[in-house]
Amino acid sequence: MHPVLAHLKARTPELTGFLRELVECESPSGDSVAVNRCVDLFASRVADAASCETLPGGRFGRNLLVRFNLPGPKRKQPGRILGVGHLDTVWPVGTLSQMPWRDENGRLWGPGVLDMKSGLVFFVEAMRALQALDIPVRRDVALWIVSDEEVGSEVSRPITESLARESVAVLIPEPGTGLEGKLKTARKGVGDYTIRVKGKASHAGVDFAAGASAIVELAAQIGRIAAFTDLKKGLTVNPGVISGGTRTNVVAAEAVCEVDIRVARMRDYAPLDRKFHSLKPVDRRCSIEVSGGLNRPPMERTAGVRALYKAARALASRELGIQLEESSTGGGSDGNFTAGIGIPTLDGLGGVGEGAHAANESILKDRIADRAALLALLTAHLADSFGTM
Repeated sequence: MHPVLAHLKARTPELTGFLRELVECESPSGDSVAVNRCVDLFASRVADAASCETLPGGRFGRNLLVRFNLPGPKRKQPGRILGVGHLDTVWPVGTLSQMPWRDENGRLWGPGVLDMKSGLVFFVEAMRALQALDIPVRRDVALWIVSDEEVGSEVSRPITESLARESVAVLIPEPGTGLEGKLKTARKGVGDYTIRVKGKASHAGVDFAAGASAIVELAAQIGRIAAFTDLKKGLTVNPGVISGGTRTNVVAAEAVCEVDIRVARMRDYAPLDRKFHSLKPVDRRCSIEVSGGLNRPPMERTAGVRALYKAARALASRELGIQLEESSTGGGSDGNFTAGIGIPTLDGLGGVGEGAHAANESILKDRIADRAALLALLTAHLADSFGTM
């Protein structure tokens, strides 16, 4: 057994205890008090292994930059290795009463345990292993933890991109795909549009013809919008929420549709955006207003991403006896931002389990040590050779 893996297996109780503390420190997006409490807890628990700096999060909780004190030359090679993750979750305070922390059936359960508090703990414990075993790391290593990922990374995005530009590689300890824990080498870009239709109100019984129904107009537009989907290109358009009208006896003066978009390739976004902005009313008495666009660019499987995956797969097989696979997903992460500006990024390095954003959120206990060990070995390897290969 590789010494790093053996070390992390022996430390699993401490790792699990840290993870439990984080899970039981509820931290929903938008609740800055709760998120700040979790940020402070995290910083206090890693103070022995790293220096921590908090950065403002605006209307969200604070963000945290963790710089690890690792063995190796005092003068490091240029370009850091950057881990990126988030402490905010989709679960409101009080969820623990229905979804308490549990250690049973070979799994750890609780809100945020998979997405993505386990991945953050794995990253920290990986760095602790490098420290304990005195494994030299020739580049600076930092972990950037944001407080607004689940709600679009509005405040943290520019800082994430700035930190990434100073890095040679970005590792994202988000959950792996499926119970196999496949790494993620591609993610779709994510965006949303709001289609607002304005018509003309009238009495539906007394003066029906004088009205121009925004609801009827929107219904005609929804068919057009849904037809923008192109599955061969990995492009999906989902009219997900509609609203409009005031009373059944009033011809509706306004109606709104909120639309989710996913694009696999950046080159497909501009034509899609043009289609949205070229929508014309069927009923000329109505008007259409289109707002929104792409929030997260796609994480495409570039040469840099492939190189990171190849290195991870080789290390997992040779040193840990684990056969890694890769995957793509329609969901987004902050890895979309780092990959979108051209920095080699490897995602899905965190917990192995299921139920993200669901009541069965859980991770497999027997995959804790090998995932943390992979992060440790990959970090040391990249710090030594990535960018010079």
